[in-house]
Amino acid sequence: MEKKNLGEQAKRPIDKTINLRVWRQPRGSEEGRFVDYEVSYIDDMSFLETLDVLNEELVAKGEDPIAFDYDCREGICGSCGMVVDGVPHGPHPNMTICQVHMRHLQGMQSVAIEPWRVGAFPHVKDLVVDRSAYDKLIVEGGYTSFNVGGAPDANALPISKAVADEAFDYAACVGCGACAAACKNAAAHLFVGAKVAQLALLPQGSPERKSRALAMVDKMDELGFGSCSNEGECEAVCPKGIKTKVIAVLNREYLRASLARL
Repeated sequence: MEKKNLGEQAKRPIDKTINLRVWRQPRGSEEGRFVDYEVSYIDDMSFLETLDVLNEELVAKGEDPIAFDYDCREGICGSCGMVVDGVPHGPHPNMTICQVHMRHLQGMQSVAIEPWRVGAFPHVKDLVVDRSAYDKLIVEGGYTSFNVGGAPDANALPISKAVADEAFDYAACVGCGACAAACKNAAAHLFVGAKVAQLALLPQGSPERKSRALAMVDKMDELGFGSCSNEGECEAVCPKGIKTKVIAVLNREYLRASLARL
């Protein structure tokens, strides 16, 4: 009986502690600062679950919980986003922050967490920023006016598998904003390039093809996004692995549309 109890005890997860240096800022018009919190966790907890635990402790003390964005917590929706130790979504590639588990931070005693620092994303509270600028870019051209109706048969449209696969790779972008947050110029070219490249490959995207790149690039400038300097930080932090090749596609589509407008 004693050996059985010892075995069961050995299987139990061991609580660990980590220091979280969290950016606290009540609203964009007020000054913010880093605040240190020590929180317990187990390796199988996600990073956001650790923030949930911390928030429960803060609420129990009568303190204001930390505001942060999330929705699906499965790396699909693109709602979550924060800078972890200077890297958008944290140090592990091809992951949104909601997919990061505490075991991925093994050995780290302290972690700094702050919001996206992008001029086109106004600060709301703590780790939350307003990323509706990306929605405004989509409205300018990231759509199709082609009435597709119901779901067609797989072979009904003349699209080869290679082209469909490439378009699907570009469509994997979730619009989280990490690319702009990593760029020193706060450029949105990887996001816009992914949308333009995806639709340029498909027949449904043809009606707006000449105007799409022009409208979306002009809107980027209007919203305050910076210029691309081709340094690749955006690709390095993109949780879906979007390549900077899409920026070359964006430039080509923009040039074609500009010449057609002359």
